[in-house]
Amino acid sequence: MSSETNDGLLYGVYRDRVGEPTTHDEVRGYWVFLTGLVLGTLGILLFLPSTSAVGSSGLTIREASVFIAAIGLAMLVAGPVIRLPLQPWANYAAYLGQVVCFAAAVWFVLVFPSEWSVQTGNQPVIVLYAIGLAIITVVGLVAPLLSSGTHDELAASQGRTSELESELSAVRDERDRLETELDEARSEAETGAAAQSELQATLDSLRKSQARFELYEDAAEQWRWRLRHRNGNVVADSGEGYTRKHNAQKGMQSVRRNALGAETLLFEREAELPDEEADFEPVEEQESQAAFEVEEDSAGEYRFRLRHENGNILGDGGEGYSSRSNAKRAVDRVREYVGPADYLWFDPTGFEVYQDEADEWRWRLVHRNGNVLADGGEGYTRRNDANRAVDRIRENVDDLEFEVYDDSRGETRWRLHGANGQIVADSGEGYSSRDEAEEAVDRVREYAPEADVLEVGRAAFEIYEDRGGEHRWRLRHRNGNILMDSGQGYADRSGARDGIESVKRDAPNAELDE
Repeated sequence: MSSETNDGLLYGVYRDRVGEPTTHDEVRGYWVFLTGLVLGTLGILLFLPSTSAVGSSGLTIREASVFIAAIGLAMLVAGPVIRLPLQPWANYAAYLGQVVCFAAAVWFVLVFPSEWSVQTGNQPVIVLYAIGLAIITVVGLVAPLLSSGTHDELAASQGRTSELESELSAVRDERDRLETELDEARSEAETGAAAQSELQATLDSLRKSQARFELYEDAAEQWRWRLRHRNGNVVADSGEGYTRKHNAQKGMQSVRRNALGAETLLFEREAELPDEEADFEPVEEQESQAAFEVEEDSAGEYRFRLRHENGNILGDGGEGYSSRSNAKRAVDRVREYVGPADYLWFDPTGFEVYQDEADEWRWRLVHRNGNVLADGGEGYTRRNDANRAVDRIRENVDDLEFEVYDDSRGETRWRLHGANGQIVADSGEGYSSRDEAEEAVDRVREYAPEADVLEVGRAAFEIYEDRGGEHRWRLRHRNGNILMDSGQGYADRSGARDGIESVKRDAPNAELDE
């Protein structure tokens, strides 16, 4: 049995009108059967108007009708046999039977009508035609019983089908994997574009200054410099005099060169300060004693942590990430931000002034337990405007009008109206009852007047006290996202500070263990 399905005219018609064939013999058998049906019908139709050929010479209509009908009958019987999924020898035998029948039909034309008896016909011709039909019929009946090849081929076909299904499943898995990688690549591209925009905005802001360096000679004829803000405040000064102007200029240039990106360390008492002559190694030149680990949690999210070589966990990621690459980028941000990040102390509250993703300056009132008690109702184009808004809240909070209301989700919130009716502050979160919202208003009235103003750079460490009375720290980006936290509590604030210093010391150069 042929297993090929060559494409051609007959094949195309069969596929369009009947169905998709599995073998070439299936198509051939169909057309043999159809041709036999047409010839047989034509032979019968020609026989009906024909007359006796006795005494006639040459080819008569009756002679032609019998010839055509005989050929059609043989093809009509052979077509289904050829179409069956039999062994090749069975198909060849069916073709042989057709040849025998065709030879008998040609013999009939030669002997008819002179040697054809009306009562008995011509026995040799009839026997030869019967032999041809018998060959076709016996092959169709016996071949399936004598051969097990069809079952073997069916089993092989089923095995091949299973292989194709497995290949199809593998292709689908590969497609899903590629789609996932494509989505991750798109997400990385979007994140990269956002990071680039943020970096460009940061660079632009670094080029803008509202202060100037002033170089002058003091009364003792020593040269000094100071950095004075446009509002008149002295931001920094040389601290000592120089005998030559050139040396003072060099000191000023050193500040310009080293201030940006300088590491921040906090010493609570002056006695803890190192000697002025004592050297120290910048963080970039120190060998880290910790490594970042990225792992997948039970929820399928990727998280990172900073582990010291002694096994202690120095800090954990603030959130889970959808992919390992996103977690790696978070690690890169932590490496970048921890060194310059300042310390924010809430005692017990403090106003944070920060720049959001839209480059607008905002403020929020944060309790030492980490809760945001209030935030500004709008953004400001300049930091000074945000600071002035905080000053107005601190000085006039008792005179301003608090409004407690229910939002569209059924939560109770509060907002603070200024003298002109504009909203200058709101709760930032909803409360389950009006009593809770009113208690929050009382806390704002209590804490706001004495709260310090804390300036937030690109990121800052917040030290706070949790509900269990333990001190913790977290690294918060200026957009409000928590980049990293202590993962554990400390008995006192100094322990949390020591934890921060360990992270500042080890995180920038820590390797990533995957």
